[in-house]
Amino acid sequence: MRLQQYISNTAADFESADLCFAHGTGNALDESVYLVYGSLGIDYGLSLELADRDLDEEEVRLLDERVSRRIRNREPVAYILGEAWFCGLPFHCDPRALIPRSPIAELIMNGFAGLLQGAPSRIMDLCTGSGCIGIACAMNFPTASVDLVDIDELCLQLASANSDRHGTSDRVRVLQSDLFERVSGRYELIVTNPPYVSAAEIKSLPAEFEHEPGLGLLSEEDGLQIPLRILRQAADYLEEHGLLVMEVGYSAERLAERLRDVPLLWLEFEQGGEGVMAITREQLQHYREQLN
Repeated sequence: MRLQQYISNTAADFESADLCFAHGTGNALDESVYLVYGSLGIDYGLSLELADRDLDEEEVRLLDERVSRRIRNREPVAYILGEAWFCGLPFHCDPRALIPRSPIAELIMNGFAGLLQGAPSRIMDLCTGSGCIGIACAMNFPTASVDLVDIDELCLQLASANSDRHGTSDRVRVLQSDLFERVSGRYELIVTNPPYVSAAEIKSLPAEFEHEPGLGLLSEEDGLQIPLRILRQAADYLEEHGLLVMEVGYSAERLAERLRDVPLLWLEFEQGGEGVMAITREQLQHYREQLN
């Protein structure tokens, strides 16, 4: 079979299987390309026309097995391949951490334009998971030191491997901590994509999300417990002109209502995405009582 025909057939199978596309792609065709190109080591920048060729029997067997896993088990492609892309960078990816995905990528690639007063020298990626946000920050701010902070040691092992992969270990360190518990010093920028999914929402998520660690998704108090803890404590770990950027996804509306008197800046994205807010250290201090 030709590669292009295999991708087309797989896309049709994915479409009829009613899969959820929320872990790196947005439709059946892109998901099929992701799986096939990733499995065969094809450059994702290569068009279908230029990549087209005959597939040998061994390649077809490999692809068939992986397509079956995707459909039967609802296993995300990133876990099948062991690799996901974020900010144009490849990251090791496995069920120790959530699959990299966040509109924060656009902010990183734009250098947090309009949000920071200058290039940060010290950055924290809180609830780091795979380390993708912090490592991408390190790559885009080449003089910054970055701390990857997470409560889960398994996540930090993965994050450390990703830091080694991108040659950032001299400026990136991992720290096991329950939020700020073991953190010291101050940062110009804290970026976080913490757990923010409520228990009720967890039960309604598509089967693909069951492959991800619940620790990276679930937050009590209707999804707000962990985001609120971060907001209450972050000012103590930010420099005078420091900034907190936090993704709260599904819980954005609830958080905005809960903190309706706090000037949360909800960010807009050219490439799509929502539920990301920014707030300065000064604002966090001024509105500290409303955060309790």
